Amino acid sequence: MPTLYRYRDGLLPNTLGLAYAFGGFAAGIGLLLMQPWWAAVLGTLLLAHALIIGAYFLHEAAHGTMFHGAAANARLGTWLTWLNGSCYAPFGDLRRKHMRHHVDRADVLTFDAKAFLLHLPRWVRNAVLALEWAYFPAVELIMHGYVIAAPFQSAARRAQRRRIVTVLVVRAVLFALLAWISLKAVALYLLAWLICVSVLRFTDAYQHTYDAYAVLEDGAPIPNDKVRDHAYEQRNTYSNLVSVRLPWLNLLLLNFPYHNAHHDRPIEPWYRLPAAHVKLYGSDDSQVIPMSRLLTSFHRHRVTRILSSDYGVMDISQKHADDFYGAVGVSFLTAV
Repeated sequence: MPTLYRYRDGLLPNTLGLAYAFGGFAAGIGLLLMQPWWAAVLGTLLLAHALIIGAYFLHEAAHGTMFHGAAANARLGTWLTWLNGSCYAPFGDLRRKHMRHHVDRADVLTFDAKAFLLHLPRWVRNAVLALEWAYFPAVELIMHGYVIAAPFQSAARRAQRRRIVTVLVVRAVLFALLAWISLKAVALYLLAWLICVSVLRFTDAYQHTYDAYAVLEDGAPIPNDKVRDHAYEQRNTYSNLVSVRLPWLNLLLLNFPYHNAHHDRPIEPWYRLPAAHVKLYGSDDSQVIPMSRLLTSFHRHRVTRILSSDYGVMDISQKHADDFYGAVGVSFLTAV
């Protein structure tokens, strides 16, 4: 008997998860429009978390784990890009960029944020670093800005200009309508989005010690300077779990922290990843780094990682992350 979702056991978890993402988005905005202070706090947190879950469902759609056909996954992915503000790039571009991460076993970017910052006037670069010091995700906003600007700077992307303008106009109208109703709601919406971006970048930062390559053209090869096989992939991938003792807490990030299991089998749906991790590693926790051990590193290296030429060093034998700077600008929400 045919099912809506790709996997028969996905009916309940996927339906509940998508209902939470879209329903939480609507309910969060509704709470932002209410007067009591508690509604503003609850609405901001609910909206931020709905955006986070929506982003990870976009990641599921990119891997084709939601529905049977590519077209259905692409439709869901497109809706989710509008939900989380990554709609300036077509879903197909987001998917292709992310798939290179899996196929090449590297972080491949067409926009080198570090080189961009180094070529800026010193006072501008220092302003960006000051924002990052204050935990404001300035580099992520630069990446999103580049997605918008790129079609107007490159003749090869000229065909996307009309789409970019259309999306900008539609989103401007929607924000203007929300601002007409409540300026407070707009401010808190932006705060919720920044919380979402910050959570995603913290999670992304510590899942790999891959090499990062800035290539000038989509599809350009990376250097063939080492063997990037499955063993290399697993050795340089980490499962930065929200909690080891309470696995259900990883549902807060749609089980995305079970990253070794995800890379071992990229078409495994999110709700099976804990079991896949146990099957892959059993009681061996050599690739597991609890998030609690990464908070200090994230704080200490919040400026260092911005211009660092690598991600630092992870001492996996001692679970020592003090010199693990982490990645920056590798979000799957930007098609660069």
